[in-house]
Order: sequence, then C-alpha cells, then structure tokens
Amino acid sequence: MEKFMNIEDIKKLRQDSGAGIADCKEALKESNGDMEKAKQWLKKKGFDKAKSKAGREVKAGLVETYSHGGKVGVMVELLCETDFVARTPDFKNLAHELCLQIASMAPKNVADLLKQVYIRDEKMTVEDLVKSVIGKLGENIIVKRFERIVLGE
Repeated sequence: MEKFMNIEDIKKLRQDSGAGIADCKEALKESNGDMEKAKQWLKKKGFDKAKSKAGREVKAGLVETYSHGGKVGVMVELLCETDFVARTPDFKNLAHELCLQIASMAPKNVADLLKQVYIRDEKMTVEDLVKSVIGKLGENIIVKRFERIVLGE
C-alpha cells in the first residue's frame, strides 16, 4: 500500500538532498514514501547522471585556496563545463570541501584523493561527493590538480 505523499515530504526531501521537485516527488513515489529510501534513490540517480556526463568537455571552473592555521596551505583546480556552474554555491562549496579534505588527509595525487573516505561522511568517498554534485548541477566536474604545502617541509 502506497504511503500518502504530501507537499511537506517533498519539501523536506528537496531541502535535504538539493534535488529538483519532480525528482523528489518521483523518489518518494518509487520508495513508497520512505524518506531514507527516497534519499538513496536520488543518490543513485545522481550517480547515474554523473556517468552520463563523464565524457563532456570541461573548460571552466575555479581555483580554491585554503590555509589551516597558517601551517598547511592547499590549492585546488576544479573544472566544470560552464562559468555559470562555476559560480554556483554548490560548486564553490565542493571546491572548499576538497581543500579541507586535502589539508587533513594529505592525498598523494588526484586518484588517491578520489578514493579517500570523505571526512564529513564516512559512508561515502570523495569520488561519491563529486558525483553527487555532478548529479545535482548536471555538468561534468573534474578535480584537475592540487597542491598541499606544509610549513617547514
């Protein structure tokens, strides 16, 4: 029996996931109104969307910097398809989160970074984080390169 789906459930799922209204409604329908199952459904859909974007050319983006107490500095080059997406809060936040990850976990290279467990959610990798933002923004996103500098090294 399908659980009654109301506008409040759709709003909450949208707020929690950042997904569009139609996607939230579909996720709740597919999961019989179960909020956790709906979140998982949206996550899978985002990853599926990320796979379809993988071959698209990235020619915009930004360079994000972060200094941790003046002792560790990080610079990340994050690329996307358009300047419009590069200016969004979600894209900027991803760049910042990557800086924090690099500062705290000291990956050797981009491949190592993407395989790491995400510091804010042990259930996902950094690659999962990037794919979730790809699914949300609808553009290919690539971590091109990064530098991590430690005072005195």
